[in-house]
Amino acid sequence: MLILLPPSEGKTEARRGKPLALADLAFPELTDARAEVVRALVDLCRGEETEAMRVLGLGSTQTDEVRRDADLTTARTARADRVYSGVLYDALDLASLDTEARRRATRRLLVISSLFGVVRPNDPIPAYRLSGDVTLPGLGKVAAHWRAVLDPVVREAAGRGLVVDLRSSTYAAFWRPGRDLADRVATVRVLHEQDGRRSVVSHFNKATKGRLVRALLEDGAEPRTPADLADALVRLGWKVESGEPTARGTALDVVVIAL
Repeated sequence: MLILLPPSEGKTEARRGKPLALADLAFPELTDARAEVVRALVDLCRGEETEAMRVLGLGSTQTDEVRRDADLTTARTARADRVYSGVLYDALDLASLDTEARRRATRRLLVISSLFGVVRPNDPIPAYRLSGDVTLPGLGKVAAHWRAVLDPVVREAAGRGLVVDLRSSTYAAFWRPGRDLADRVATVRVLHEQDGRRSVVSHFNKATKGRLVRALLEDGAEPRTPADLADALVRLGWKVESGEPTARGTALDVVVIAL
């Protein structure tokens, strides 16, 4: 089973650790593509600050993010699962898992990254600011850049197993499963039910996805199909409703009332 996660907008800066070395990351076949993005982002952020803030969609109080990106090539790194922060990653709390569950996390989790394409939880990365909907000068749309190279990488990581897609719509554009994978792709949506009405609420969505992944890692379940995944989640205490299979996979709705 391969679980695809979105990155977090917020990141925790490493205070110690080795400088960024792209060759140290999983999937070395992405090194050249990663170097292109790093170079484009660094060049942008070493130029006119106002233009960099406009391109990156930053506000007037976020100038530190530009300076951080300008220094990426010498920035200190930490494990990706310590750098990514925010609601989903707080709920997932990989650091508190037992040894076996953390081993499963290293094998099964893949975080989609605007800067690096994909990273494993133990990959050494710096904190950075680059959203998935940005268009970088000299590179173009970040999503299109990664979409051109990620398919063989994700397929290799998935092997013959199930792909559990927890990405947001922005990062879903980085890789789209082919029709040949449809019978083993499950996309998960979280719905908040209140007073008989259902809606997607960002906080509930992220926190529930983090808790859901944690439960799967602790349990050690190995579902092979979307139906198997739905059964496993129900067994673990979730309310799950399955949609009809499509050319892109099967949608599973996880319905929550409260955190």
